[in-house]
Amino acid sequence: MSSVPAPGCPAPFAPNGHHTPTVLAVQHVKKMRGGAQSHLMRCSDGCFYVVKFRNNPQHSRVLANEMLATGLAHHLGLPVPAAAIVEVGMWLVSRTPELTMQGPASAVPCEAGLQFGSQYAVSPLEGQVFDHLPAAMLSRVRNLECFAGILALDKWTCNTDGRQATFWRRMRERRYTVTFIDQGHCFNAGDWTFPDHGLRGIYCQNDVYAGITGWESFTPWLPRIEEIEEDVIRKLAGEIPPEWYESDWDGLNQLVTRLMERRAGVRDLLSAFRLSPRKPFVNWGACSATE
Repeated sequence: MSSVPAPGCPAPFAPNGHHTPTVLAVQHVKKMRGGAQSHLMRCSDGCFYVVKFRNNPQHSRVLANEMLATGLAHHLGLPVPAAAIVEVGMWLVSRTPELTMQGPASAVPCEAGLQFGSQYAVSPLEGQVFDHLPAAMLSRVRNLECFAGILALDKWTCNTDGRQATFWRRMRERRYTVTFIDQGHCFNAGDWTFPDHGLRGIYCQNDVYAGITGWESFTPWLPRIEEIEEDVIRKLAGEIPPEWYESDWDGLNQLVTRLMERRAGVRDLLSAFRLSPRKPFVNWGACSATE
C-alpha cells in the first residue's frame, strides 16, 4: 500500500509515514449496529477494533473521513479512539459467514484488503461500554467538559450526523469516561461538502452542555482549531490509503483547503447553535453574572 500518486500526478500530501499503525484482523467477534455495518474484530496487536469496510452501504469515503477527523481530534486533545489501518485477509472473509454487508436484496461478503479500525473503548474482557447515560448519571463522567471541544470539531468539519459517544468504565470503577466515536459523516459523508446547519453534529442530550458558560468553556480546543497549521492537516490527509477516496487527489486537496478556510468561522457556527430554538447552553453567561 502506498499513498504516492502515479508519475505525473500532483502530490499535495506527504507519503504515508506510517504514523497510523497497520494491524491484521485475526478474529471476528460480532457485527455492530449502525448504517456503516461495521464489525468488531480482534487484531494482531491483541486489541479489539470496530472495523469499517470499503464496501459499506454509506460510502468508501467514510473510512477516509474517520481517519482524517480522528487525527484532527487527537491533535486537538479530544478523547477519540486510537485508529488503525486494519488488513482483513480473504482467508478470514471466506471462512467467516458473519462478515457480510446487507444490501437491498441480499447480503454480500465484506471486502478484503485495507479497512479502517477504531479501537474499542475498553476490552470486553476488562470493562463495560454504554451508548447512553441518563442525565442523572452524567455527573459521574470524568471528562464531560470535552463535549464542548467535540462540538467545535463537529462544526468545523460539518458533521452531518448526530454526535455519537460511548461511556465506558473498567471493572470496579464507579466513574465513566466519554469517548467520541463515528466520525464517518464529517465533511458530509461521501460528498465532501459543507452544508452547515445549526442542529447538525450535536449530541442528543442538552445536559452534556450544561457546563458551557461562555467562550472560555471551548478552551483549549477552539483556539487550537483557529491556529492549526496547514501542514498538520496535510500530513494527516497523506496517511489515508488512496483507495478509500478513489485516488481523488484534487478532491482531497480541496477538502484540506476548505478546512483551512473554515477555521475562522467556527465561532459563528457555534453561535448559530447557541441561538437556535433548542437553546442548548442554559448556563451561558452564568459565571460572568456572578462575578
